[in-house]
Amino acid sequence: MTEPAGRPLRVGHSSVPAAELEWRFSGSGGPGGQHANTANTRVEVRFDIASSPSIGPRQRERLVERLGPVVRVVASDERSQLRNRELALARLEERIAEALRVERVRRATRPTLGAKERRLQDKRAQAVRKRDRRASDDD
Repeated sequence: MTEPAGRPLRVGHSSVPAAELEWRFSGSGGPGGQHANTANTRVEVRFDIASSPSIGPRQRERLVERLGPVVRVVASDERSQLRNRELALARLEERIAEALRVERVRRATRPTLGAKERRLQDKRAQAVRKRDRRASDDD
């Protein structure tokens, strides 16, 4: 069941129209009495990354590599279908943003002279502290 109404999905600096998202609703199960037994509050949203015309080729390649061709998110935390829809969309955006994040390359650096001196001063101070704790021979 597709649900064209709603806000678009934010992907990086662009957005995906709500029409490209596929929504499914079902009973959430678990405790809740009559409401849980009759209302379809569990929400599943799917986004077909591989066939989406709204995202660029580099973004698509990165997302397919990290998430696969279709990404699926489920929300059944709340009693309200509307709130679960908002949660599912937020989770989907979060997963996509995390998959698009590029890790910075760490360049190995050497400790500065000041850092070395501070480390040695701290070691000396710790040695003095421990020496002062020891029982003296005078006792």
